[in-house]
Amino acid sequence: MRVVVFAVTVFLSAFLLFQVQPLVARYILPWFGGSAGVWSVTMLFFQCVLLAGYGYAHLLSTRLGPKAQLGVHVAVLALCALFLPVIPREFLQPAPDAEPISAILLLLGATVGLPYFALSSTGPLLQAWFARAVPGRSPWPLYALSNAGSLLALVSFPFLFEPTFGRAALAGLWSWAFGLFALLCAGVAWLAARRATATPATTPPGAAPGRRTVILWVLLPAVASALLLAFTHELCVDVASVPFLWVLPLSLYLLSFIVTFSGRKPLPRWAWFPLAAVALGGTAGVMAWHFKLVIHGIVIAYSVALAVLCIVLHGEVFRLRPQPARLTQFYLCVAAGGALGGLFVAVVAPLVFPLALELPLGLLACALALAACLWTDPQSAMHGGRLRGLWAVVGAGVAALAVGLVWTLAARHSQSVLLTRNFYGTYSVVETPAGENSPWERTLHSGTTLHGSQFLAPEYRHWPTTYYARAGGAGLVMESLPEGPRRVGVVGLGVGTLAAYGRAGDLMRFYEINPRCAEIARSHFYYLKDTPARIEIVPGDGRLSLEREPPQSYHLLVLDAFTSDSIPVHLLTIEAFAAYRRHLAPDGALCVHISNRHLDLEPVLRAARPELGLHMFCVTSRDDDNGGSGAVWVVLCHGRELEDRVRAAVAANAFDARGTQVTDMSRGAVARLWTDDYSNLFEVLR
Repeated sequence: MRVVVFAVTVFLSAFLLFQVQPLVARYILPWFGGSAGVWSVTMLFFQCVLLAGYGYAHLLSTRLGPKAQLGVHVAVLALCALFLPVIPREFLQPAPDAEPISAILLLLGATVGLPYFALSSTGPLLQAWFARAVPGRSPWPLYALSNAGSLLALVSFPFLFEPTFGRAALAGLWSWAFGLFALLCAGVAWLAARRATATPATTPPGAAPGRRTVILWVLLPAVASALLLAFTHELCVDVASVPFLWVLPLSLYLLSFIVTFSGRKPLPRWAWFPLAAVALGGTAGVMAWHFKLVIHGIVIAYSVALAVLCIVLHGEVFRLRPQPARLTQFYLCVAAGGALGGLFVAVVAPLVFPLALELPLGLLACALALAACLWTDPQSAMHGGRLRGLWAVVGAGVAALAVGLVWTLAARHSQSVLLTRNFYGTYSVVETPAGENSPWERTLHSGTTLHGSQFLAPEYRHWPTTYYARAGGAGLVMESLPEGPRRVGVVGLGVGTLAAYGRAGDLMRFYEINPRCAEIARSHFYYLKDTPARIEIVPGDGRLSLEREPPQSYHLLVLDAFTSDSIPVHLLTIEAFAAYRRHLAPDGALCVHISNRHLDLEPVLRAARPELGLHMFCVTSRDDDNGGSGAVWVVLCHGRELEDRVRAAVAANAFDARGTQVTDMSRGAVARLWTDDYSNLFEVLR
């Protein structure tokens, strides 16, 4: 019975750990523009609190007696009630110019810091208590069970809990479940204290681990953690921003702990180290030739490589495990490694590197860490430099990996005139020389996302391109607005392409959360410089800025702040649309860009239309010879007059609008209304 109680408590604590991460992230993502960096910093916060929890567990189990441990931990669990329910308060919203990393860390600490701290200490603390209460039974399977609970929580949140419940309901359910966990944990602590009083511990702690062992306890998890975040970035930003794809790498990472810690013996090196070598070389090859591979193949290759490398790294961690008496010290070092890996990817890399070097450096670090394991392990046939021929092969392999990665990075960015990055992403400005049938062109990219382009020859420089071409929805609506000075708001700057439509007397206000985008648009592109319109750039998230401002009476408000196919849901809720409508002039229109390979967003907009009382139509265009890209724009306006003008322009083939279609959106599928509390991406998957 004691074993069951311990197992249930460990499983529930791990489940709650990985449920609260995406739950809180769902609240704060809108406050920081829905950037992928928010998830990385959130992960860093939870890794650091996990480290603090492991440190607390180590001190508690080694410095205090059983009864004192019971009293202290019950007091910590009771204090957690002050943080429930775990809902970020509105007054914690950051200022528009706030530094995002520190703002996220402070916000999370004030919202969920202590409950997460209590949960994070459960794994090592309960395993130490288990070794005391159930002598003779190995505590290591509890660690595998803990990771199984984490994996179940991770998979069930986006696929079950999020589509079924609103975020407020989820926060309430989580808080009640935390109360149940607190009761179970207090009961387990009482059982352990009673057992320790009845039967004093006689198990010797064993020899203290050597310095090399402690270094590997930290180094190996650090490399695995860095690889997790690096592969996630590569998959979700540079390969394909498929909804929920971020779940896959983290699931494989957790699965590697289950595989390695659930057995009694370490995994055989003769089988897994060659697989790791193939994974390292294969990843480098995919990075070099990814433009010739299909997306599904890249996702599979990266996923297999991450799984193999994490299994091998964590297998080496398991091989170095100590006696149960030193269990909390071991987990403290493992948590420190995870936090260091997260710190490197989430904070250090964006500040130090102009481009995403985390994955290449992580691959090299993995190769060197595994080589260090072979060198330092007395049980290894290659210990201390033995079998020099094999070491020569290892050295040649590492050198070849390094050369291949350098060549790949050089080839990827051979046409880049600017490489830069910050919290919000990695950006490259690429210049393509004029060809026989193509003019000189400059483009801005972030991963797989094209953020805008401009022809540089003077006779073409004023042409609006990509999704803003004259034959597309935004262009047709801009040219169909009434004569006279116009007030235009744009959520999402890109390279400032819409400024090409500006006329003398116009005001164009761009809402842009990323200050680096504004710098690039002014320094490397000419739309903002050349337009006769008055240009204003408002820093901060577009929706939050609009909510803070008085009504702007825009004749047109353009919404195009989506990052590739990753949808910032907070921009498409009924509360967001109510804020947009407040800023429209009596004859104003809202133009929403919904082009997406994976999601059909028309049903979401149809659901919002009756609430807003606006007319709605859709403009679909195709690629053209003037730099235009195929796009889908939905227009919401007062009455049908604007739609009639757009239809007339298309019928007259204005601006070479071949292939452009205007459709009524009064009929068709309707999704459940999205609100700040509820959204369901599954409902609109293609």
